[in-house]
Amino acid sequence: MRLPALAVTVLIGLSVVAPVSAVAEPATGPLTNLAHLDFLGNTVTPPAQAGHTTYRLGTEPSMGVLWTYADRREDGHYDRIGGGEYDPETDTYSQGAFNADDVSRAAVVYLRHWRQTGADTSREHAYQLLRGLTYLQTTDGRNAGNVVLWMQPDGALNPSAEPVELPDPSDSGPSYWLARTIWALGEGYAAFRGTDFGRFLRDRLDLAIAALDRQVLAKYGQWQLVDGVRVPAWLVVDGADASAEAVLGLAAYVSAGGGAAARTALSRLAEGVAAMGSDVGSGDRAGHWPYGAILPWALSRSDWHGWASQMPAALARASAVLHRSDLARPAVADAATFTPYLLAAGGPDNGWLPAPVDRTQIAYGVDSRVQSLAAVAELTGSSGLRELAGISAGWFLGANASGEPTYDPATGRTADGVSGDGVVNRNSGAESTIHGLLTMLALDASPSLARAARAASGVADREQPVLVEGETATGGAVVTPESAWTGESQWSGGSYLRLGAGERAKWTVPAGGQPRLVAAVVDRVPGHGRTTWAASGTRLGTVDHDGHPQGASPAPGALLPVTLPTPLPATATSVTTTATGESTVDALLLRPEVTHVVYERAAVLQSAASGTRTHAVPVPAGARATVLTYDGKGRLVGRTTATGPTVRARVVAGGFTLLRW
Repeated sequence: MRLPALAVTVLIGLSVVAPVSAVAEPATGPLTNLAHLDFLGNTVTPPAQAGHTTYRLGTEPSMGVLWTYADRREDGHYDRIGGGEYDPETDTYSQGAFNADDVSRAAVVYLRHWRQTGADTSREHAYQLLRGLTYLQTTDGRNAGNVVLWMQPDGALNPSAEPVELPDPSDSGPSYWLARTIWALGEGYAAFRGTDFGRFLRDRLDLAIAALDRQVLAKYGQWQLVDGVRVPAWLVVDGADASAEAVLGLAAYVSAGGGAAARTALSRLAEGVAAMGSDVGSGDRAGHWPYGAILPWALSRSDWHGWASQMPAALARASAVLHRSDLARPAVADAATFTPYLLAAGGPDNGWLPAPVDRTQIAYGVDSRVQSLAAVAELTGSSGLRELAGISAGWFLGANASGEPTYDPATGRTADGVSGDGVVNRNSGAESTIHGLLTMLALDASPSLARAARAASGVADREQPVLVEGETATGGAVVTPESAWTGESQWSGGSYLRLGAGERAKWTVPAGGQPRLVAAVVDRVPGHGRTTWAASGTRLGTVDHDGHPQGASPAPGALLPVTLPTPLPATATSVTTTATGESTVDALLLRPEVTHVVYERAAVLQSAASGTRTHAVPVPAGARATVLTYDGKGRLVGRTTATGPTVRARVVAGGFTLLRW
């Protein structure tokens, strides 16, 4: 079961963050600095524990691990701490000091740095962390191949943490940490193959794949119904997100010579991830939920989150290794249609559930976009998607709600997140550090990506969706449930509007600069009625609130945005609806036909209109902009130049346009 995102009341709309003006070129140079990750590292000599050993344990009893958190103190120094409550008498945490999730991903950082730079120190760090990770893996018994999540400061394993995590004990079933272990072991084998240690990693990876086969892929070809939609039953913890990280490791392993069992596991798991994609066709579905995105959780049709959203990257790698173009299609839709909209709408939020209820953004979410765009660009050869990857990385350099850099190249620290209202969490734990560095490695490997990131190091202007809470209407009854989390989605603002048969509701909305798509976020429940929508004398359409049987979903009903067929006129300042049966409305999302975000020396536009549009974009006065128009598959379909302060840019349906100056 997934935990709900934090409930955050959000009102987003048209806003100018800063005046558009010419800026000086930032200093260039390598961005990757491993100092803080090194600081988080530690070595441990664990006591003898049944079912757990590692490479050369008898001759090398100490191994590498990583502290989970680094909290910033008032004097500016950082303390390394573990997870949960600390007991100073026993020197233990209710969770643990070190965990497999972070050890595995830190190993990936060092592996990539070693292979990219040849640094022997990174090779040694990778070696030691992989030894520590494989010690956490259970080697025999019914749970062989699975992974214990937590380890205490003295090396003692803590398979049952407090608060309880599932599975419990942590090596008793498939998990995110099993998926991430496969990721690290796959990249580790590719780096160390041909050595004795490489052969050890191969054996441990095969052990993990065997666990994946018996616990997850044994259900290959089985489907489950979730609110009337058929979804795969063979994903790790029902997650395309968790499964994608295993796919990354399997793709690396198969590419490096992994055997038939690994190839089969890769193919089947990637198929499950691909099945969670959405079809935007020729572009006319770009304005309909989930906007081209690959959904992360099979048990919810209402949930998308930025963290762990490496599904497009995984499918791109699998497509290349397996030579399967069918795996690429959902990855391209996510990269070329959904992600440009995500950037314009504010960036990789922690939770669209389905309204943007958690606007917090973290390095994990940003890096997932960077890696996915870069991987799909490499697969397709799209220069536009490659540039979007660099632009997404601008978040670390200041293109976030705070307007401040979240990554410090002088120390290698990445802030633990930025809230929707711009408050920076200055702690710098393992996960944030890891994903900040994975992005920096990508930028250092590609000067063009780094240039794009620097051009997008601050936000100057946005035209983005407006969220109107359902409970702000006149008419109907406001309902505030005990919990905003439904079990598979979340009520925006913690409340919703209930309408009975014949009841009418009216919302006051801001006028816009262009027509807007109206998406009514409604709870579709069997037996519910319909609502008819209108504005400024124009009938916008009808929404059917009748739903499907719950199926495997954790909660009855499906909270979904339903886009009305007729756009809202730009001048409209109110929206009304009339119900013909019991109906609930959580929120309205008013999306401009063309959304845009303008950075310091670049801009991104995305269209959800039914046809091609020309959109005015503010750029610095006198700046000569190159305008590059791409379709919904990332293919270049137009190139022009124009001079500021206003550039009129062409955007095709379902596609995106880039400006740079």
